[in-house]
Amino acid sequence: MIRLNLPTFEIKLSGTQEHPRIYDILRRRYIALTPEEWVRQHFVHFLTGHKGYPTALMANEISLSIGNKKLRADSVLYDRQMQPRMIIEYKAPHIEITQKVFDQIAAYNLLLHVDYLVVSNGLQHYCCRMDYENHKYEFLREIPDYDEIPP
Repeated sequence: MIRLNLPTFEIKLSGTQEHPRIYDILRRRYIALTPEEWVRQHFVHFLTGHKGYPTALMANEISLSIGNKKLRADSVLYDRQMQPRMIIEYKAPHIEITQKVFDQIAAYNLLLHVDYLVVSNGLQHYCCRMDYENHKYEFLREIPDYDEIPP
């Protein structure tokens, strides 16, 4: 797999050369290792190991519905009352982060109304803080530490 713009971690792999699997610390099981999953696992370890995000307040592959359309948010961070605070969307490293990716995460946010939207392909990372009161958003220079996120 490609080297990412994220810290390394102790990677747990299983499966075969043709069908490798990587351990997901949030789902507590091995998952098929795809380029997008490679990014997800690195990013989750970055958040939990370097930014102080509690694994107990994070979840992967969250099912959402808009009418008849079924959607799935890649990762969601919750507060201690289990209200969603952040949506994270991952793309494989070879996928360019475009307006279409931001439109995708914005659709998820129509349902969840979180304070932060994060997009990463493992090489580039973007974080927006939503300001619902003033109907705007702000791109942040970096992903906030967990303790920098207001309760």
